[in-house]
Amino acid sequence: MKRRHFIQNVLAAGTSVSLACNSLALRSTAREPIARTGPPRFQLGLAAYSFRSYFSFTRKGAQTPATGGAAMDMGAFLNYCAVHGFDAAELTSYFFEPNPTADYFLELKRKAFERGVAISGTAIGNDFTVGKGPKLERQIEDAMTWIDNAAILGAPHIRFFAGTRKQIDEQPERMVDAIEALEKCAKHAASKGIYLGVENHGQLTAEQCLTIMKEVNNPWIGMNLDTGNFNSDDPYADIQRCVPYAVNIQVKTMMKSPTGKKSPADLERIGKILRDGGYQGFVVLEYEEEAPYDHVPKIADQLRSALQA
Repeated sequence: MKRRHFIQNVLAAGTSVSLACNSLALRSTAREPIARTGPPRFQLGLAAYSFRSYFSFTRKGAQTPATGGAAMDMGAFLNYCAVHGFDAAELTSYFFEPNPTADYFLELKRKAFERGVAISGTAIGNDFTVGKGPKLERQIEDAMTWIDNAAILGAPHIRFFAGTRKQIDEQPERMVDAIEALEKCAKHAASKGIYLGVENHGQLTAEQCLTIMKEVNNPWIGMNLDTGNFNSDDPYADIQRCVPYAVNIQVKTMMKSPTGKKSPADLERIGKILRDGGYQGFVVLEYEEEAPYDHVPKIADQLRSALQA
């Protein structure tokens, strides 16, 4: 029985998608966690999103850069990463110049190499739980374009948004839509040697993220694990469960409860979870609070210490 029909039949009987995907009928195709050998290894990066208010462009168009710090473009951001000792930079695509060309991406690739800063990846704002039809097809088409752009840029990883918890909860079959869309994109990404990191964005639960990881049948897909995106009673336990599938770690300085209440992230605890989980790869700071010029260098030092403890 095909996966879609099986899951829909189980859903019709009132069982959740997560249970369907853990059933014996699908278990034989479920992917295992990423196999890693040797000790944990970390490369500290910074996401351009940390300085989102200082760029001249966003996904919504032109913006006036904030005061209290220098205006940024991607070249200046790479300089910042080099000056402040970051190993890598995530060049968040929302802040590229409008209608970027291949020459623009190649110039950024050159600048990063000259500064000794690895490009850890880029990001797009897709949504694969919008429902079958033209809107989803446009989302997939746009994602394919950005996979091609990432290849030119030399970004080994793109963080993807599978969709939202609300859409899946209201229409569980959209989990299957997301999995099928991700498989299409992962096949194209594999041909370019680019990893797709599915982020726990849109209030996706750990269980939903793990369902996606186990059911997308392509080794070029993993999880972009954002430490601040689990709005649960025990987000640290959620992080721990997902580390085995992580291909990129995005660290935020705040955590959220199910009611939306914020509390400071325990960076030492996060560092221990990553070490105990044997993670190897980029750990990217994504600062979302105010005054990044004042706070990012201090938090970067705290995160370095937490990773090395």
